[in-house]
Amino acid sequence: MPLDSRRDPRYDILFEPVQIGPVTARNRFYQVPHCNGMGHRYPATLAEMRGVKAEGGWAVVATEEVEIHHSSEISPFNEGRLWDENDIPYHARVVEKIHQHGSLAAIELVFQGHTTPNRYSRVPPLSAHSRPVETEDPLQSRAMDKEDFKAVRRWHRQAALNAKRAGYDIVYAYAGHNLCLAQHLIAKRYNQRGDEYGGSLENRVRFFRELIEDTKEAVGDRCAVAVRFAVDELMGPEGIASDSEGREVVEMLAELPDLWDVNVSDWANDSVTARFADEGYQEPHIAFVKSLTSKPVVGVGRYTSPDAMVSLVKRGVLDMIGAARPSIADPFLPKKIEEGRLDDIRECIGCNICVTGDYTGVPIRCTQNPTMGEEWRRRWHPERIEAAGDAESVLIVGAGPAGLEAARALGQRGYQVMLAEASRELGGRVTRESRLPGMSTYARVRDWRQGQIDKMTNVEIFRESRMGLEEILEVAPDHLAIATGCSWRRDAMGRANPAGISLPDSAAIFTPDDIMDGAEPEGPVLIFDDDLYYMANVLADLLISRGTKVIYVTPDSRVAPFTANTMEQHRIVARLIESDALVKTGKNLAAFEAGKARLACAFTGREEEIEAASLLVVAARLPDDALLRQLKGAQGRLKEASIRTLRGLGDCLAPSTVAAAVYDGHRFARELGQEIDPDATPFLREGTALKEQG
Repeated sequence: MPLDSRRDPRYDILFEPVQIGPVTARNRFYQVPHCNGMGHRYPATLAEMRGVKAEGGWAVVATEEVEIHHSSEISPFNEGRLWDENDIPYHARVVEKIHQHGSLAAIELVFQGHTTPNRYSRVPPLSAHSRPVETEDPLQSRAMDKEDFKAVRRWHRQAALNAKRAGYDIVYAYAGHNLCLAQHLIAKRYNQRGDEYGGSLENRVRFFRELIEDTKEAVGDRCAVAVRFAVDELMGPEGIASDSEGREVVEMLAELPDLWDVNVSDWANDSVTARFADEGYQEPHIAFVKSLTSKPVVGVGRYTSPDAMVSLVKRGVLDMIGAARPSIADPFLPKKIEEGRLDDIRECIGCNICVTGDYTGVPIRCTQNPTMGEEWRRRWHPERIEAAGDAESVLIVGAGPAGLEAARALGQRGYQVMLAEASRELGGRVTRESRLPGMSTYARVRDWRQGQIDKMTNVEIFRESRMGLEEILEVAPDHLAIATGCSWRRDAMGRANPAGISLPDSAAIFTPDDIMDGAEPEGPVLIFDDDLYYMANVLADLLISRGTKVIYVTPDSRVAPFTANTMEQHRIVARLIESDALVKTGKNLAAFEAGKARLACAFTGREEEIEAASLLVVAARLPDDALLRQLKGAQGRLKEASIRTLRGLGDCLAPSTVAAAVYDGHRFARELGQEIDPDATPFLREGTALKEQG
């Protein structure tokens, strides 16, 4: 890659080539394997997404974990598959997209062991011992004998050969995230075998060593062989630890692979949300590896700062900067550093909405990058957008996440944009929420968009400009979008109480909006969580930090169940328990008055009373759509003013996540000026758009 004259020379070290066995990476940026909800089910979507990463400057672009055999498959999760030669064509397409931009393609092969119940294949899973599988399925694995070990080695070797045929440059042997047989055998809590695969650490590492050796023998003439190894499971002496067996494993195998990809386990530890860990949180656990091997070392830590990246290389911690989530938030992060455009980097906010795609079986999405997952099916590129045919005017009312993204993207297209915000501050909900404990990174959603808009001469921001019908008619834009957000309901209407609850006006009842506006309710505070995501437990953190006693009540059988999809639920529950909050699950709010709440069992209806001075209701939200409804009722006057289109955006239409609001604002900007058929599917579908799939 040629030196770009705009690049700060301090970052030259990041663009040095790195030799990895028989192949060479053009720089030090390495998109490590990451799941994406696409896998074998959405191959065209997957290939285009990986290709965009390569275009953005990542020298190595890796797959998600790729199953090597039908006896270890993780349906309904959409991971990769390389069971046999029939899977080679879709992998070849991924490789082709990556190679088009001069990057290396890496594949992470996996045999799951007791992690998966094999719901699709209906074959008993294999593991060191017969034991319950990690899911809730009423199923145990089958204990492996020596012939089974030979078979898995054979399957892995054949998958490596098929990967080579598909064109991959780097092939992984995988022992990380507590998701695979190789790591299970190394971990003594899972392995009590008495043969050559059990007992001593050397024996427990034997299978992993064999996989590496088999892979090198099969494909090492052309492909580099990487290992992904969890050097620390953060379990102390009960697990693999970087100050004991994790270090010893690296010492045993130090020069065997061509590259070490090291991290902490399990996945929830490797990809901690920003709420619970800062950038670079893995360094204390992985820093020792480079001192034990001459081979390149890659690691992760949600790095978005180029200065931190340079420091890691210069201090001898890493040879290559690994990233999953930062490469999702900004696929062009390396290129922006190379071109001296640091303020254009879309920094990951660490919310893990990307992970929810994998957990729910749909293509990945991102709060910061609304094009993620849409590169093929909508033909959205993270950096390029079709120019407007004419420089028409657009008025956007509301500068929350939807309004800001719409204004930014429309400005990029060349429209004349006016963004009116009723308050002094921009950002709407992300500004308010970013002030809550652990949520500061949410401000990046506002800051990046505001920074981009500030560079545009065709986008004007009007603060403290409350717009009504008459003001809008006076401006008379060509196009009009309303992004006025939503507010939290006070009546507990939600999943458990679809009609809401009649609550007395005299009672001390609060909503999240009240707390974010500075209200300090008297304790004990009963938090009723029927939102089931992060807001209720973040507010619990805030109240507890003030010394307020909290009673956490939810009608679900679990606390904040959606956060299981962002891999932080266990941390949320632990924090509530450690703070001595009283947690009551499976309880619906039936009534509240005079310092007492009446709760009803969500399963039996049996009622109980509990004392609480205040009630904080976190249930449904009310779209702030009064202006939108008024405008829809005044279509004649809009037409007279030559306002041609009207659209509601984000939460004022359907309250959802910040990611959904940003996406809706972006979609509006992309589609403005197009003829949209409301009866047609607005995106390509795998298996139906054969011509598009090629």
